[in-house]
Amino acid sequence: MNKNVGVVPLHDHAAHIFHKISTAPMIDWSDRHYRHFMKLLNPHLTTYSEMIVDQAIIHGDREILLAKSELDDDCILQIGGSDPTSMAHAAKWAEKFGYAGVNINVGCPSDRVQSGCFGAVLMRQPELVAQIFTQISEGISLPVSIKCRLGVDEQNVMQTFPHFLETVTSAGCQHVVVHARKAWLNGLSPKENRNIPPLDYALPAAMKDHYGPRLCIEINGGISSLGEAAVHLQHFDRVMIGRMAYHNPFGLADRGVDRSQIVYQMLGYIDRHIKIGGRAHQVLRHMHGLYHNVAGARRWRQLLSASSANYSYTAFKNFLDHQESLHV
Repeated sequence: MNKNVGVVPLHDHAAHIFHKISTAPMIDWSDRHYRHFMKLLNPHLTTYSEMIVDQAIIHGDREILLAKSELDDDCILQIGGSDPTSMAHAAKWAEKFGYAGVNINVGCPSDRVQSGCFGAVLMRQPELVAQIFTQISEGISLPVSIKCRLGVDEQNVMQTFPHFLETVTSAGCQHVVVHARKAWLNGLSPKENRNIPPLDYALPAAMKDHYGPRLCIEINGGISSLGEAAVHLQHFDRVMIGRMAYHNPFGLADRGVDRSQIVYQMLGYIDRHIKIGGRAHQVLRHMHGLYHNVAGARRWRQLLSASSANYSYTAFKNFLDHQESLHV
């Protein structure tokens, strides 16, 4: 498969594929406020939490770390760590907090994660990943999945990636989310690792052909439209979208949803958040892309920036009235 996949004219088919689309676990972005926002835009999407380290779940304030909105009922909790016992302990809290599943992070390339010997560096240790999977699965009734890269650094992924999949599927894994790039742990920043290593959809597609229905392969990386997602669904079971879902969230909106409706719903959510001691900025920071590439986008961003420090319902009402006059 080529990176420049064809684009399928979509909206007639959008509702059919939404239940096969997930929003990616993005550190500092995929918190409960962002996920609430996305579920308002489209309740059919599956959401993933940002990665939470096992030790933070075990020893931290779980009421804050694991909180989720009432709309986010099918969210998958992504956990990072490398000790099977600690990972299994942390995963039990996913069940207690009403998450729909647990995902093991084997793809994050950040220095902070590498220093803890987990994330993408675990691509070098498929047997350990299999142990983590087994111990988590034995302790909870929720489905457990793995999110990984094709490989790291100098690995020959044509050899190591099939071995990785064979190892984790032999342990019982039936769902793998594949970011279709290598991660370069030395020399590239996490941001660069999202762009510079070349995409390779062909290898995971070949693995999907090999495993067939025995393994759900969800593809991730470089997918920037619903049209591209529809093309990938001809080869893979599911599609995960990250940056596009954050920077242009309305691109994943369900049919019949309009921006003003979402803004009013989010204003109510913000009011409730403020009443329990939260700050408007914690929610508003995720909404900058709502008017992406339409009239009023700049004015919207300016409003959000001003409202982060001085939140005003009236200012948003004025903005929406202005948009209505433009018929946007």
